[in-house]
Amino acid sequence: MKLGHRESQKGRISQTMRNWLPLLQCPVTDLENRLKIEAQANPFLNISSNAEISYEDHDTSEREEIDDDDFLGYDDNYWKRNEQKNSVADAIEATTLSKNSLYDILYEQINAPTFPTPTSQKIAYELINFIDENGFFDGDITSIAKGLQTSEENVENIRLRFERLTPCGVGAKDLTECFMFQLREYDIDEELYQLVKTLIINRDKLSNFHKEERFSEAITIFKKLRNPPAIDYLEESAKVKPDVFVYDEGDKLIVELNAPVYPVLEIENKALLSAAKKEAFVRAKIKEARDLIDAVNMRKDTIKNIGLMIVEHQYDFFKGGEIRPMKLADISEDLERNSSTISRAISGKYLACDRGVFPLKSFFSIAIEDTSTRAIKDFLQKIIKEESHTKPLSDQKILQLIEQQFSISMVRRTITKYREQLNIATSGERKRLYLLG
Repeated sequence: MKLGHRESQKGRISQTMRNWLPLLQCPVTDLENRLKIEAQANPFLNISSNAEISYEDHDTSEREEIDDDDFLGYDDNYWKRNEQKNSVADAIEATTLSKNSLYDILYEQINAPTFPTPTSQKIAYELINFIDENGFFDGDITSIAKGLQTSEENVENIRLRFERLTPCGVGAKDLTECFMFQLREYDIDEELYQLVKTLIINRDKLSNFHKEERFSEAITIFKKLRNPPAIDYLEESAKVKPDVFVYDEGDKLIVELNAPVYPVLEIENKALLSAAKKEAFVRAKIKEARDLIDAVNMRKDTIKNIGLMIVEHQYDFFKGGEIRPMKLADISEDLERNSSTISRAISGKYLACDRGVFPLKSFFSIAIEDTSTRAIKDFLQKIIKEESHTKPLSDQKILQLIEQQFSISMVRRTITKYREQLNIATSGERKRLYLLG
């Protein structure tokens, strides 16, 4: 009987762990929807939203505290483990949710008649790799021409054709050129065109031209020019709910989990009254519900403990100082979790304090050299092998996946370099190869 009980407990823990890891990685803004999906499949699990109030309305009576007198480096006595009272907090506008991919839109437009030849298309695909998220070109024409074994004139001529693409203005080197790209889209007479062009060039002195006869028409067009050109594809502001709050109470720091963003999960008592013929089904569903509740509680504990460890290591920052160098390993050992688990836990999570709202990742200074280049390249090859043949991954998307996987900060050019070293074609070229294959 004891052996059977231990096996049952082992199975229970295993299922809880399987639930825990996806929930741990899930951003808190998506957590309730994810749990609602789970609840829909379980008739005995009840889920309800929690209430929230403002960040300022906090009661420090039963929360984790770190006193100035207790801060003696990384001492075990640094922590006071108390039961936390449910707190409430308004979502703080701080960061963003992404919209459509700019790069996917651009790749779809690299075709005739704008780019009629394989050579022009190859150059255009390469140029896309040097367009930043705002839509501006930030590459070096000379280097690109050398890499493609063509002339700088060819590369520049292809870049200038980007003025025909959507979003209008994309591929411009600066704001003046961006506005000029957009201005050419307007069907206006030469006189008005020249006046708007003058406003673009002298946009910091617009008032100097208000006496021009057609100034009203010109300024109306000028105001329609978009800055940056890819504004429709940028991430839009959205309310983000911090996962952890840190309050500075003068002689102590209060560390608090944003518990109210977690919905209330309850097992319906009526499940126990089900008919005997459904008893096995009921038991299974109740077990699933308990495992899910356990996993949610594990997520809370993990995020809370990470918040506590961040405050321990970055105590000076919360007192007005600078962020100290910190690695995932600095807390993974203390929390008895591996670095990859901590990386999942901090991805897409935020901490709010009186200095603002910060991604948990921002407290970790993780250099690329801390991660094996070979490991990054192996991962790059893996995701390319598994990518969609109808929508291959752009270098920008590969960058996002690598940063998420390894919790490092890189630039798109490094991804392009690694891809070329591995003899992997651009996403556009791969798409054509997939179609041919």
